[in-house]
Amino acid sequence: MLATPRDRHPLGYGTSTPFILLHFLPLLAIFTGVTQKAVILCVVSYVVRMFAITGGYHRYFSHRAFKLGRFPQFVLAFLGGTAAQKGVLWWAGHHRDHHRYSDTARDPHSPQKGFWWAHVGWILCDAYGETDYEAIEDYSRFPELRWLNEHDWVPVWLLAVASTLIAGWSGLIIGFFLSTVLLWHGTFIVNSLAHVMGKRRYATSDTSRNSAFVAFFTLGEGWHNNHHHYPACARQGFRWWEFDPTYWVLRIGAMLGIVKELRQPPLAVRESKRIRDGHLDVGRFRRHLAAAAATAPAEAAELIDQLTAMAERAGKRKITLPESAPSVAFGAPS
Repeated sequence: MLATPRDRHPLGYGTSTPFILLHFLPLLAIFTGVTQKAVILCVVSYVVRMFAITGGYHRYFSHRAFKLGRFPQFVLAFLGGTAAQKGVLWWAGHHRDHHRYSDTARDPHSPQKGFWWAHVGWILCDAYGETDYEAIEDYSRFPELRWLNEHDWVPVWLLAVASTLIAGWSGLIIGFFLSTVLLWHGTFIVNSLAHVMGKRRYATSDTSRNSAFVAFFTLGEGWHNNHHHYPACARQGFRWWEFDPTYWVLRIGAMLGIVKELRQPPLAVRESKRIRDGHLDVGRFRRHLAAAAATAPAEAAELIDQLTAMAERAGKRKITLPESAPSVAFGAPS
């Protein structure tokens, strides 16, 4: 079943209230001042934590795009926890659902439910507050990761205290709180902007797009259409000119022997399902059909039949729009 705005859930006040209030805390810089040390701390904190989200929460824990030893695995999970985006198992489990059910009613943050919903609304509602340990059982077997997931506030407040010790009150307000707010929205634009802004290279069944703008703020996560085309890959910028510093750092980690089995996109994958080669872009059809289904179900059903007939006459496989998209590979278990 396609995703429609009707599939959204009401916001939970217990979650959304502190989230909104925290956006105003950087204004306290009027009283604390803004020091050079605090600004440097803000930038460094943003970059390091963004890498922990993109390289750790996303490419490692969600997609198993490379392997790590148990200790560096814990360190990466801890650093990701300082980003205040809930626990590592919660994050990775819900992201796997996003790939399994992209742009269907079971997708936690499909932009077809609205830009705001995809950006942050799904996090602030109560429907997705729990961790589905079965969806992430390959990592939930580690007790230290389960502890971090259940005590996700620990890394956050340890960083807050450290920021204060390093740069005083300005370090707390600018180096921690402002950096955290910027980091939130830098991460969230992958769910929202990367599905509505940019270009589509591959014919995927979702609305993912490649965006250099998003890639700049997310250390390489903006090549989202590449990623949805081949999720089990540590490299999202398939071309040399596609900005992907997260992958560059992972390459350095591989050279040092910390990162193992760093997955690359095979040539056959990079050249398959190219839209310019005539492959049917089902993802675009799904987006328009979702809007049609929300306003005129009968007309949408008729359009589906027409598209199916056209595809069959062209000798292509019959178009189907299942309730859930097929599962994607997350990588072989270690």
